[in-house]
Amino acid sequence: MQQAKARIDQALHGAVARGEQRGAPPRLAAAIRHAVWPGGARIRPHLCLAVSAACGDGDPALADAAGASIELLHCASLVHDDLPCFDDAATRRGRASVHVAYGERCAVLAGDALIVMAFETLALAAARHPLRLPRLLGVLAQRVGMPGGIVAGQAWECEDWAALPDYHRAKTGSLFAAATEMGALAAGGDPDVWRGFGEWLGEAYQVADDIRDAACDEDMLGKPAQKDRTLGRPSAVHEFGLAGALAHFEQLVDHAGQSVPEGPGAKALRALLNAEAERLLPPTVRAQAVA
Repeated sequence: MQQAKARIDQALHGAVARGEQRGAPPRLAAAIRHAVWPGGARIRPHLCLAVSAACGDGDPALADAAGASIELLHCASLVHDDLPCFDDAATRRGRASVHVAYGERCAVLAGDALIVMAFETLALAAARHPLRLPRLLGVLAQRVGMPGGIVAGQAWECEDWAALPDYHRAKTGSLFAAATEMGALAAGGDPDVWRGFGEWLGEAYQVADDIRDAACDEDMLGKPAQKDRTLGRPSAVHEFGLAGALAHFEQLVDHAGQSVPEGPGAKALRALLNAEAERLLPPTVRAQAVA
Protein backbone atom coordinates (compact mmCIF):
# COMPACT_ATOMS: atom_id res chain seq x y z
CA MET A 1 0.00 0.00 0.00
CA GLN A 2 2.83 2.42 0.85
CA GLN A 3 4.60 1.62 -2.40
CA ALA A 4 1.40 2.33 -4.36
CA LYS A 5 0.94 5.60 -2.46
CA ALA A 6 4.48 6.69 -3.35
CA ARG A 7 3.90 5.85 -7.02
CA ILE A 8 0.63 7.81 -7.09
CA ASP A 9 2.15 10.84 -5.33
CA GLN A 10 5.10 10.88 -7.72
CA ALA A 11 2.84 10.72 -10.76
CA LEU A 12 0.59 13.49 -9.44
CA HIS A 13 3.53 15.74 -8.55
CA GLY A 14 4.99 15.26 -12.03
CA ALA A 15 1.68 16.09 -13.71
CA VAL A 16 1.08 19.24 -11.67
CA ALA A 17 4.71 20.38 -11.99
CA ARG A 18 4.43 20.34 -15.80
CA GLY A 19 1.69 22.96 -15.50
CA GLU A 20 3.79 25.15 -13.22
CA GLN A 21 6.61 25.78 -15.65
CA ARG A 22 7.70 29.31 -16.51
CA GLY A 23 4.86 31.40 -17.86
CA ALA A 24 2.09 29.75 -15.82
CA PRO A 25 -0.36 32.10 -14.02
CA PRO A 26 0.73 31.76 -10.37
CA ARG A 27 -2.73 32.08 -8.87
CA LEU A 28 -4.13 29.36 -11.11
CA ALA A 29 -1.14 27.12 -10.34
CA ALA A 30 -1.75 27.60 -6.61
CA ALA A 31 -5.46 26.82 -7.01
CA ILE A 32 -4.61 23.57 -8.81
CA ARG A 33 -2.25 22.53 -6.00
CA HIS A 34 -4.96 23.40 -3.48
CA ALA A 35 -7.35 21.09 -5.34
CA VAL A 36 -4.95 18.14 -5.50
CA TRP A 37 -3.27 18.34 -2.06
CA PRO A 38 -3.81 17.23 0.58
CA GLY A 39 -5.65 14.42 -1.14
CA GLY A 40 -8.26 12.09 0.22
CA ALA A 41 -7.85 8.32 0.28
CA ARG A 42 -6.80 8.25 -3.41
CA ILE A 43 -8.88 5.09 -3.69
CA ARG A 44 -9.36 5.39 -7.47
CA PRO A 45 -5.65 5.38 -8.38
CA HIS A 46 -4.99 2.71 -5.73
CA LEU A 47 -7.65 0.59 -7.41
CA CYS A 48 -6.10 1.20 -10.82
CA LEU A 49 -2.66 0.09 -9.62
CA ALA A 50 -4.10 -2.95 -7.83
CA VAL A 51 -5.86 -4.15 -10.98
CA SER A 52 -2.73 -3.51 -13.04
CA ALA A 53 -0.77 -5.64 -10.54
CA ALA A 54 -3.37 -8.40 -10.82
CA CYS A 55 -2.87 -8.32 -14.60
CA GLY A 56 0.92 -8.55 -14.36
CA ASP A 57 1.83 -4.82 -14.14
CA GLY A 58 3.41 -4.95 -17.58
CA ASP A 59 3.99 -1.19 -17.77
CA PRO A 60 4.14 0.38 -14.29
CA ALA A 61 4.73 3.91 -15.62
CA LEU A 62 1.61 3.70 -17.76
CA ALA A 63 -0.41 2.34 -14.84
CA ASP A 64 0.86 5.20 -12.65
CA ALA A 65 -0.17 7.74 -15.29
CA ALA A 66 -3.58 6.10 -15.69
CA GLY A 67 -4.17 6.25 -11.94
CA ALA A 68 -2.98 9.86 -11.76
CA SER A 69 -5.21 10.89 -14.67
CA ILE A 70 -8.25 9.43 -12.92
CA GLU A 71 -7.37 11.21 -9.68
CA LEU A 72 -6.87 14.53 -11.49
CA LEU A 73 -10.33 14.17 -13.02
CA HIS A 74 -11.78 13.34 -9.63
CA CYS A 75 -10.17 16.50 -8.19
CA ALA A 76 -11.57 18.54 -11.08
CA SER A 77 -15.05 17.20 -10.38
CA LEU A 78 -14.78 18.20 -6.71
CA VAL A 79 -13.72 21.75 -7.62
CA HIS A 80 -16.73 22.09 -9.91
CA ASP A 81 -19.08 20.32 -7.45
CA ASP A 82 -18.26 22.88 -4.75
CA LEU A 83 -19.01 25.94 -6.92
CA PRO A 84 -21.92 28.20 -5.92
CA CYS A 85 -23.91 27.09 -8.98
CA PHE A 86 -23.86 23.48 -7.71
CA ASP A 87 -23.27 22.61 -4.03
CA ASP A 88 -22.05 26.04 -2.90
CA ALA A 89 -19.76 24.25 -0.44
CA ALA A 90 -17.41 26.44 1.59
CA THR A 91 -15.20 23.57 2.75
CA ARG A 92 -13.65 20.45 1.29
CA ARG A 93 -11.47 17.96 3.20
CA GLY A 94 -11.64 20.18 6.27
CA ARG A 95 -10.40 23.42 4.68
CA ALA A 96 -11.62 26.12 2.31
CA SER A 97 -12.86 24.87 -1.04
CA VAL A 98 -11.02 26.19 -4.09
CA HIS A 99 -13.57 28.85 -5.02
CA VAL A 100 -13.53 30.21 -1.45
CA ALA A 101 -9.73 30.28 -1.30
CA TYR A 102 -9.04 31.58 -4.83
CA GLY A 103 -12.29 32.98 -6.18
CA GLU A 104 -14.97 31.51 -8.41
CA ARG A 105 -13.35 32.40 -11.74
CA CYS A 106 -10.06 30.80 -10.78
CA ALA A 107 -11.84 27.71 -9.48
CA VAL A 108 -13.65 27.18 -12.79
CA LEU A 109 -10.33 27.47 -14.64
CA ALA A 110 -8.56 25.18 -12.15
CA GLY A 111 -11.17 22.47 -12.74
CA ASP A 112 -10.85 22.91 -16.51
CA ALA A 113 -7.04 22.78 -16.33
CA LEU A 114 -7.14 19.59 -14.26
CA ILE A 115 -9.29 17.90 -16.90
CA VAL A 116 -6.81 18.75 -19.66
CA MET A 117 -3.90 17.78 -17.39
CA ALA A 118 -5.42 14.33 -16.89
CA PHE A 119 -5.47 13.56 -20.62
CA GLU A 120 -1.98 15.03 -21.11
CA THR A 121 -0.59 12.88 -18.27
CA LEU A 122 -1.95 9.72 -19.82
CA ALA A 123 -0.80 10.57 -23.35
CA LEU A 124 2.78 11.35 -22.31
CA ALA A 125 3.22 8.01 -20.53
CA ALA A 126 2.40 5.69 -23.42
CA ALA A 127 5.82 5.70 -25.13
CA ARG A 128 6.55 2.02 -24.38
CA HIS A 129 3.12 0.77 -25.45
CA PRO A 130 1.62 3.36 -27.82
CA LEU A 131 -0.97 0.89 -29.14
CA ARG A 132 -2.59 0.81 -25.69
CA LEU A 133 -3.16 4.55 -25.70
CA PRO A 134 -6.26 4.79 -27.94
CA ARG A 135 -8.32 2.45 -25.75
CA LEU A 136 -7.07 4.10 -22.56
CA LEU A 137 -8.04 7.54 -23.85
CA GLY A 138 -11.36 6.19 -25.08
CA VAL A 139 -12.24 4.72 -21.69
CA LEU A 140 -11.20 7.89 -19.88
CA ALA A 141 -13.29 10.10 -22.18
CA GLN A 142 -16.29 7.78 -21.96
CA ARG A 143 -16.17 7.71 -18.15
CA VAL A 144 -15.99 11.51 -17.97
CA GLY A 145 -18.43 12.64 -20.65
CA MET A 146 -21.81 11.69 -22.07
CA PRO A 147 -23.96 9.70 -21.85
CA GLY A 148 -22.89 8.05 -18.60
CA GLY A 149 -19.75 9.73 -17.26
CA ILE A 150 -19.24 12.11 -14.36
CA VAL A 151 -20.45 15.08 -16.43
CA ALA A 152 -23.73 13.24 -16.98
CA GLY A 153 -23.85 12.42 -13.27
CA GLN A 154 -23.59 16.10 -12.39
CA ALA A 155 -26.15 16.94 -15.07
CA TRP A 156 -28.73 14.62 -13.47
CA GLU A 157 -28.83 17.12 -10.60
CA CYS A 158 -30.16 19.67 -13.10
CA GLU A 159 -33.09 17.46 -14.12
CA ASP A 160 -36.53 17.37 -12.51
CA TRP A 161 -36.14 13.66 -11.79
CA ALA A 162 -33.38 11.06 -11.94
CA ALA A 163 -33.40 7.32 -11.38
CA LEU A 164 -31.11 6.67 -8.42
CA PRO A 165 -29.01 3.91 -10.08
CA ASP A 166 -28.42 6.05 -13.19
CA TYR A 167 -27.35 8.98 -11.04
CA HIS A 168 -25.04 6.94 -8.80
CA ARG A 169 -23.43 5.00 -11.65
CA ALA A 170 -22.67 8.17 -13.60
CA LYS A 171 -21.70 10.51 -10.77
CA THR A 172 -19.41 8.11 -8.91
CA GLY A 173 -19.41 4.64 -10.45
CA SER A 174 -18.01 5.86 -13.77
CA LEU A 175 -14.57 6.82 -12.45
CA PHE A 176 -14.33 3.61 -10.42
CA ALA A 177 -15.09 1.65 -13.58
CA ALA A 178 -12.42 3.70 -15.35
CA ALA A 179 -9.93 2.77 -12.62
CA THR A 180 -10.45 -0.97 -13.04
CA GLU A 181 -10.67 -0.88 -16.85
CA MET A 182 -7.62 1.34 -17.26
CA GLY A 183 -5.60 -0.65 -14.73
CA ALA A 184 -6.18 -3.72 -16.87
CA LEU A 185 -5.49 -1.91 -20.15
CA ALA A 186 -2.24 -0.38 -18.87
CA ALA A 187 -0.95 -3.90 -18.15
CA GLY A 188 -2.20 -5.35 -21.43
CA GLY A 189 -5.17 -7.10 -19.81
CA ASP A 190 -8.84 -7.35 -20.73
CA PRO A 191 -10.79 -4.37 -19.35
CA ASP A 192 -14.20 -5.96 -19.85
CA VAL A 193 -13.75 -8.56 -17.12
CA TRP A 194 -12.86 -5.83 -14.60
CA ARG A 195 -15.62 -3.34 -15.41
CA GLY A 196 -18.23 -4.84 -13.08
CA PHE A 197 -15.93 -4.69 -10.05
CA GLY A 198 -15.41 -0.96 -10.55
CA GLU A 199 -19.08 -0.25 -11.19
CA TRP A 200 -20.28 -2.12 -8.08
CA LEU A 201 -17.64 -0.53 -5.87
CA GLY A 202 -18.34 2.94 -7.26
CA GLU A 203 -22.07 2.63 -6.62
CA ALA A 204 -21.35 1.41 -3.08
CA TYR A 205 -19.06 4.40 -2.57
CA GLN A 206 -21.84 6.82 -3.51
CA VAL A 207 -24.38 5.08 -1.26
CA ALA A 208 -21.89 5.38 1.61
CA ASP A 209 -21.53 9.09 0.80
CA ASP A 210 -25.34 9.45 0.96
CA ILE A 211 -25.37 7.76 4.38
CA ARG A 212 -22.55 9.91 5.76
CA ASP A 213 -24.24 13.06 4.45
CA ALA A 214 -27.37 12.19 6.43
CA ALA A 215 -25.81 10.66 9.54
CA CYS A 216 -22.63 12.71 10.15
CA ASP A 217 -21.89 16.35 10.93
CA GLU A 218 -19.57 18.73 9.11
CA ASP A 219 -16.64 18.06 11.45
CA MET A 220 -16.75 14.34 10.64
CA LEU A 221 -17.21 14.88 6.90
CA GLY A 222 -14.75 17.72 6.32
CA LYS A 223 -17.44 19.34 4.14
CA PRO A 224 -21.03 20.59 4.64
CA ALA A 225 -23.52 17.93 5.77
CA GLN A 226 -27.18 17.37 4.82
CA LYS A 227 -26.53 18.66 1.30
CA ASP A 228 -28.62 15.95 -0.38
CA ARG A 229 -31.71 17.01 1.52
CA THR A 230 -31.00 20.74 1.15
CA LEU A 231 -30.46 20.53 -2.61
CA GLY A 232 -33.10 17.88 -3.27
CA ARG A 233 -30.60 15.49 -4.87
CA PRO A 234 -31.29 11.79 -5.47
CA SER A 235 -30.13 9.87 -2.41
CA ALA A 236 -30.13 6.28 -1.20
CA VAL A 237 -31.24 7.56 2.22
CA HIS A 238 -34.25 9.33 0.70
CA GLU A 239 -35.04 6.21 -1.35
CA PHE A 240 -34.56 3.50 1.29
CA GLY A 241 -34.19 5.22 4.68
CA LEU A 242 -30.94 5.09 6.64
CA ALA A 243 -31.18 1.43 7.64
CA GLY A 244 -32.27 0.44 4.13
CA ALA A 245 -29.43 2.43 2.58
CA LEU A 246 -26.96 0.62 4.85
CA ALA A 247 -28.35 -2.75 3.77
CA HIS A 248 -28.10 -1.62 0.13
CA PHE A 249 -24.47 -0.60 0.68
CA GLU A 250 -23.60 -4.00 2.13
CA GLN A 251 -25.28 -5.72 -0.82
CA LEU A 252 -23.29 -3.63 -3.31
CA VAL A 253 -20.02 -4.42 -1.50
CA ASP A 254 -20.93 -8.12 -1.66
CA HIS A 255 -21.61 -7.85 -5.41
CA ALA A 256 -18.27 -6.09 -5.88
CA GLY A 257 -16.42 -8.85 -4.04
CA GLN A 258 -18.10 -11.55 -6.10
CA SER A 259 -17.26 -9.75 -9.36
CA VAL A 260 -13.47 -9.79 -8.78
CA PRO A 261 -11.99 -12.11 -11.43
CA GLU A 262 -10.24 -15.12 -9.94
CA GLY A 263 -6.48 -15.01 -10.25
CA PRO A 264 -3.26 -14.08 -8.43
CA GLY A 265 -4.52 -10.65 -7.36
CA ALA A 266 -8.05 -11.60 -6.30
CA LYS A 267 -7.28 -11.98 -2.61
CA ALA A 268 -5.51 -8.61 -2.40
CA LEU A 269 -8.34 -6.85 -4.23
CA ARG A 270 -10.99 -8.31 -1.94
CA ALA A 271 -8.90 -7.20 1.05
CA LEU A 272 -8.73 -3.69 -0.43
CA LEU A 273 -12.50 -3.76 -0.94
CA ASN A 274 -13.20 -4.80 2.66
CA ALA A 275 -10.78 -2.23 4.08
CA GLU A 276 -12.41 0.51 2.02
CA ALA A 277 -15.90 -0.54 3.11
CA GLU A 278 -14.78 -0.31 6.73
CA ARG A 279 -13.21 3.10 6.14
CA LEU A 280 -16.27 4.45 4.37
CA LEU A 281 -18.73 3.33 7.02
CA PRO A 282 -16.96 2.57 10.32
CA PRO A 283 -18.95 0.95 13.17
CA THR A 284 -19.87 4.32 14.72
CA VAL A 285 -21.52 5.56 11.52
CA ARG A 286 -23.24 2.20 10.96
CA ALA A 287 -24.64 2.35 14.49
CA GLN A 288 -25.97 5.88 13.85
CA ALA A 289 -27.59 4.72 10.62
CA VAL A 290 -29.33 1.79 12.27
CA ALA A 291 -30.46 3.96 15.19
